[in-house]
Amino acid sequence: MNDPDKPYDRWHLRNPKPGMKRCRCGRDTYPSAEHGRGDRWQVRYNDPHGKPRRESFPDAEYDKAADRLAEVRTDLRRGTWVDPEAGKILAVKAVEEWLAWIEKKHGVENTVDTYTSHTKTHVIPFLGRRPAGSLRRTDSNAFVDELIGKGLAASYVHQVFKTWRIFVHWMVDEKEIPLPANIVSRIKLPEIPKRKVVDLSPQQVARIAECIEPRFEVLVWEAACGGVREGEAFGMTKDRVDFLRRRWHIAEQRQKGRAVKTKTKASMTWISVDQFLLDKIAAHLAAGYDRPAQVQPATELRRIRRQAQGVWTPPVDEGLIVTNHAGRPLTRQTFHPYWREAVAEAGVDPEARFHDLKGFYTRTLATSGHHDPKTVQRLSRHARFEETWDTYAETGAGAEDVKVTAFATAFTATGDEHADATAV
Repeated sequence: MNDPDKPYDRWHLRNPKPGMKRCRCGRDTYPSAEHGRGDRWQVRYNDPHGKPRRESFPDAEYDKAADRLAEVRTDLRRGTWVDPEAGKILAVKAVEEWLAWIEKKHGVENTVDTYTSHTKTHVIPFLGRRPAGSLRRTDSNAFVDELIGKGLAASYVHQVFKTWRIFVHWMVDEKEIPLPANIVSRIKLPEIPKRKVVDLSPQQVARIAECIEPRFEVLVWEAACGGVREGEAFGMTKDRVDFLRRRWHIAEQRQKGRAVKTKTKASMTWISVDQFLLDKIAAHLAAGYDRPAQVQPATELRRIRRQAQGVWTPPVDEGLIVTNHAGRPLTRQTFHPYWREAVAEAGVDPEARFHDLKGFYTRTLATSGHHDPKTVQRLSRHARFEETWDTYAETGAGAEDVKVTAFATAFTATGDEHADATAV
């Protein structure tokens, strides 16, 4: 007799007909039409959507079937049940769905392109034809070993593994594929050598600005004196600069020439700027560097002909402060050769990046003595306080080189007040 609280016995009847012959398997058991064929024990239940589910186990695995039945009932009661069939889909199929989901949900094009590149170049070849539900922690370790074996830089291995980790979490959270909880935890990654941060001096910044293409000089000043990132400098428009109130509005950045959201919410705000920077922007605009560069009459004539043929369109005026020579939004590929050439001509460390100008901005604010730490963080537009001080505002001065006068000033002022009070 089958008990509903126990695994279902496929080999024996729950309600035998009168006169049926008993089975040799045990006392009071009657053979079914499936007796001796296929798996004997079956875990039967209805999923949260009311769909009947069946999971079969061999004759010798009654205890495993009973444990599975208890596990399923507990999960159904707690609302944590996952479909065991979901893990049977090929991992590469899940990857394709994930990429489509990322493209739909993520608003930053560069990030989507990075995930797509990592996935198609490294993740898909590694997965092969294995089912998604078969992935284990050993696979994560093997994936990292494969990346290291390709001779990839440690920082790049970390980036690719981050993509792998996000994909695994998506399978668990969105597809409800039953995977162990620790599949991407405690994975040993190669140590990243700390990048040498180039601490630019005011003289070096000025020298780079002097050596770079005049059309792009204002970008150096925007980053060094305004703390903007490269894409934000590319996307700054004239209508967002308030020359009267000496401030500007960071609202977007440019990636591949297209306007996208800023890196973080903290990045999008009005901030005060130095009059020195405003003067540089005004001089840039007065020189006409926000407009297309002049071309020879023959070139202009060719453009007019191509425009009539529909193979060329004139640049749209988007109000950008900086454009390329054709008057279109600036891209990284266009600007970087000019940056590297200027750095070399200025005699600055060749490892200097455009982003080091933002470090210069934060360090200059932090060491000026005119702004409290929280104000420096807000002007630098960092979401976390420690990012400002641990990453950007480090200085070379040690504790033994700092001249401390705060206490003498404090107690001298207190002593003077006390002396005045006594005299009265």
